[in-house]
Amino acid sequence: MAQIKRALISVSDKNGIVDFAKGLSALGIEIISTGGTYSALSQAGIRVKDVASVTNFPEILDGRVKTLHPKIHGGLLGVRDNDEHRMVMEEHDILDIDLLVVNLYPFEETISKKSDYRTCIENIDIGGPAMIRAAAKNHAHVGVIVDSDDYGDVIKELNENQTSLNKVTLQRLALKAYARTAAYDSTISNWMSKELNEPLGKYMSLGGTEQQNLRYGENPHQRAKFYNDGSNRKGLITSTQIQGKELSYNNINDTNAAFDLVSEFGLEGGPAVAIIKHANPCGVATGGSLSEAYSKALECDSVSAFGGIIALNEELDKKTASQIAEIFTEVIIAPKISIEAKEILSSKKNLRILVTGGLSEPNLPGIMIRSVSGGFLAQTKDNIILDEGSLRAVTKREPSKQEMQDLLFAFKVAKHVKSNAIVYAKGGATVGIGAGQMNRLDSSRIAARKSEDAAIAAGIERPMAEGSVVASDAFFPFADGLMAAADAGATAIIQPGGSIRDDEVIAAADDAGLAMLFTGVRHFNH
Repeated sequence: MAQIKRALISVSDKNGIVDFAKGLSALGIEIISTGGTYSALSQAGIRVKDVASVTNFPEILDGRVKTLHPKIHGGLLGVRDNDEHRMVMEEHDILDIDLLVVNLYPFEETISKKSDYRTCIENIDIGGPAMIRAAAKNHAHVGVIVDSDDYGDVIKELNENQTSLNKVTLQRLALKAYARTAAYDSTISNWMSKELNEPLGKYMSLGGTEQQNLRYGENPHQRAKFYNDGSNRKGLITSTQIQGKELSYNNINDTNAAFDLVSEFGLEGGPAVAIIKHANPCGVATGGSLSEAYSKALECDSVSAFGGIIALNEELDKKTASQIAEIFTEVIIAPKISIEAKEILSSKKNLRILVTGGLSEPNLPGIMIRSVSGGFLAQTKDNIILDEGSLRAVTKREPSKQEMQDLLFAFKVAKHVKSNAIVYAKGGATVGIGAGQMNRLDSSRIAARKSEDAAIAAGIERPMAEGSVVASDAFFPFADGLMAAADAGATAIIQPGGSIRDDEVIAAADDAGLAMLFTGVRHFNH
């Protein structure tokens, strides 16, 4: 047990600090403090010493230097049962500091406001992390609090254990302290890498703050949490949940995939809807209205849409909400929702509705991370958006204007389908999607079969893929996958190109009367 006789409090976020300090003072614990915290505690009538009276040195350099002093760090780092440490501390009149309470300058909040470079730099805390790390290292003798959520438990334990904290409490507080400084430094590092446009340096730092403690991970036996990395991008992190059950790990993963996809169309692309199941699109469409876009997206695969995630790129209106209410849906995510739409969906108690306030801007830079045994992979985000000027016609026939629009639409969707990805599209809507297969031919056949199923469900005599275009996320290594698309009724193809058999594939397309475009850009999505 470490007995707490003296505490140093220096907090940027003063939420709950007055009540906590009153609790310490009531136990006879001496309090040392700095700057604004000292003023707040003094004004509340709490007996407190200014840190300058302990160090005999004033705050200098606009407050940049105040706790960086041997009398502070010696008091935190001195090992209580080490005779040599005791002798040195007595010789230099260094007092034990048994409890450190620090939360850091609000760097994360500062960058979220898109503050200028200088302001962000000034909000990088130096003394706070130094003290936290010192106290955490000496946690056998010193308690360290970096989270106001711990105030209540610490006061309770001090009251129950004669102003002492037990070993397990000290270790847990130290663990959180190191995690906090690591996340803080990671946020700074990642912000600087973005500012300097150097996304992948020699050292990679990951950090985040708990956004939500999840019930479980992908499966009930797995633990999971949702963390905020401080980037403040529009989407799940900035969304407000206005109704429904708590989001699960799979809900968050799928909803993020859906919102990233629909954000590709922006606001200028007109109303767009994406329906996602297990992180794969089962229907995506644009339309003259949100209602029309939803109907077209649902028509692509109404069976898979059951229990799916629906993302919209503009305000959810009354008519579209009424349509969505007709089937079971797990999550709806949109930039806004009308009062009428909210009322219509309010009867669906388990339906989660998320409002983000904007789109996710998929063309912005970012880092994608995936863990592997003993480490993790990191890559820059696939944020390329193609237009007509970046495409190359390689067949005798060039695509018509409508085919060109659909080809660009299909390739945009293919970017968000698990590889190997094949997407059939017609009239600004997907009509068949083949995802996640071990070869491209199977993906082509599955997408074609999906188009047949969609036609049957819609009461249409011909397969939906007839007269469609096809997008492939990577090149066709052989002509068979392309011919499967032609057999399904496709009239135009868009693919990256780059196969050693490109000439063979192009010849097959010409023989079939297809138009084909090469993008020069691959969109593997593993």
